Amino acid sequence: MSLDIKEYIHLIPEARTVVNRVIENNLGDGMLFSAGTDTSIIAYEAIKYRPDISTLTIAFKQGDPKDTVYVREMVEFLKLKHQTYSFDVAEALENVPKVVKALKTFDPMDVRNSISIYIGLLRLKEHGLSKILTGDGLDELFGYPWQFHLSEEEFCKKQVDMWAEMGFSSITLSKSLGMEVKQPYLDPVFMNWAKKLPVKVKINMHNGEKYSKWLLRKAYEETIPREVVWRPKAPLEAGTGTSALTSVFQNQYTDTEFMEKQKGILEADNVQIRDKEQLLYYEAFREIFDKPSEVFTDSKDDAKMCPQCKGHVKTKIQFCKICGAYPI
Repeated sequence: MSLDIKEYIHLIPEARTVVNRVIENNLGDGMLFSAGTDTSIIAYEAIKYRPDISTLTIAFKQGDPKDTVYVREMVEFLKLKHQTYSFDVAEALENVPKVVKALKTFDPMDVRNSISIYIGLLRLKEHGLSKILTGDGLDELFGYPWQFHLSEEEFCKKQVDMWAEMGFSSITLSKSLGMEVKQPYLDPVFMNWAKKLPVKVKINMHNGEKYSKWLLRKAYEETIPREVVWRPKAPLEAGTGTSALTSVFQNQYTDTEFMEKQKGILEADNVQIRDKEQLLYYEAFREIFDKPSEVFTDSKDDAKMCPQCKGHVKTKIQFCKICGAYPI
């Protein structure tokens, strides 16, 4: 939908004021930096108060990290104190059990994405940093590309359901390491402001393409390089290159081994394993915990049993946080 400038011009200074305020109130000594719209805005505002803040980008060596070129540009533009740390398959495998233990899940997407976050937090801790800025929450508040086709009514309903259930692995992972994440976009001041915004300034068109976070992109397009601020959404696994872990982990089992283990787990635990990557995470899960039906037993408050892992989970968005099954 097209917007007349009169419909949003007053929101530009308001957006920048709110963002600046919540970043000032949630400063850290380090930052996980992807150079997406979310973290680029945070970095731009954070260095006003802490010019020497340490920023870290995580990349998977065997992957194709999409963040690299944007990170390079923003580091030079903001003169950031920055490091890029690349990890390999062996380091990923070493940290799988730690991530699974902290998150209590074997959902492939959650574990895969969280491996890079965990390694990043661990690296920052090794450098003596303990309060880490992240860009968590902006997508949930402004919408994901997969929601672009929804009507305004459907979008608003999906957002309310998402807000009720949204959680971020960075919080749990940081606690497991004795650290703290600072999340400006989850500050109640920012959340309350963002939730009240009309949908048309959350998602709208720019140069013939539809974008989420539209208002914040407009608010910063004159101060942050436009190719960065109008960068298309890159999921964490694409930005870090960890999407390659799915194919890399296929090599951990032969087809025969996979089928035998898949059958054995179904018979012993009544859990359906979908692929080799999930099998790797499930085996780590079972080294630490009992089978899901014995771990996730709370059936109160409208919790439902996941048909694939048999654990109980409360969800309005039909997603199993235990195994990643959808819809349930």
